[in-house]
Amino acid sequence: MQNYEFDTIILGGGPAGLSAGIYASRGAVSTAIIDINMFGGQPSNYLELENFPSYQTVGGYDLMEKFEEHADKFGVQKFPMQEIQTVDLKNKTVSTLDATFKAQTIIIATGAQPMKLGVKGEKEFLGRGVSYCAVCDGAFYKDKTVAVVGGGNAAVEEGMYLTKFASKVYIIHRRNELRADKIVQERAFKNPKIEFIWDSVVEEIKGSDLVNSTVIRNVKTNNLSELHINGIFPYIGITPNVELFNGQLEQDAKGFIITDNTMKTSVEGIYAVGDVRTTPLRQVITATADGAIAAVYAVKYIETLKELPEKV
Repeated sequence: MQNYEFDTIILGGGPAGLSAGIYASRGAVSTAIIDINMFGGQPSNYLELENFPSYQTVGGYDLMEKFEEHADKFGVQKFPMQEIQTVDLKNKTVSTLDATFKAQTIIIATGAQPMKLGVKGEKEFLGRGVSYCAVCDGAFYKDKTVAVVGGGNAAVEEGMYLTKFASKVYIIHRRNELRADKIVQERAFKNPKIEFIWDSVVEEIKGSDLVNSTVIRNVKTNNLSELHINGIFPYIGITPNVELFNGQLEQDAKGFIITDNTMKTSVEGIYAVGDVRTTPLRQVITATADGAIAAVYAVKYIETLKELPEKV
């Protein structure tokens, strides 16, 4: 078991965490980023991003690779693929299977994950027709019929991506209008492979070895119908990755971490950034801004600690 000490520990290596790492290292404090996966976060799974300034379009993996290279330039210490066991925010200690990390500040950048539908068949057919990543699994559905559940940007954009492979894409939405940006909606409405099923929710996912249909319910009439599909992609929202922190700091009703405008949480020396915190917009650009702000104030916090007189 190894023991490490850093000025700042960042939990999560997505855009928010990597941005925080860059800014913290430039602030001349020792910085480590710990992630349970490889670095890059969710954007690494995006085929293209077209709303990150200076790029008209850029591959998600390519963009995050540049983030990581930038962090490397400033000497950020990276610890990918770490199985985190416990996080003690009060004492600013992180324990993994292989090591113990101690810091003066912690920046939480653990992100969020797709919300589950919570219906019969969802868990049973995971990887056999149920997927939460169109870029990862879309190619398996060449010339097949799939459904996407949701009405936001993620649902509609992933639905359009799936038309590259599938012969038919249904987008099932519980309301009669989309929440996606207008430009995204317009593209989807013009796509001949996409058909919208309005005012409907998924009640069950069915199949034998693989998914072959889904039962949907019209929320206005309560009528049930069965839609024959080969795959289903839920994009109904996200839930924060906060299991390691629950009960240690202030969170909202959905579990997202509450911060002030400096990204400071209710615990002294602890900051939260990106999708894991309560925020009105969850995009790569806002995550990077969060990371920069948190790191700047974490550095200021560390500097104040150094100025305090030693206890006798």
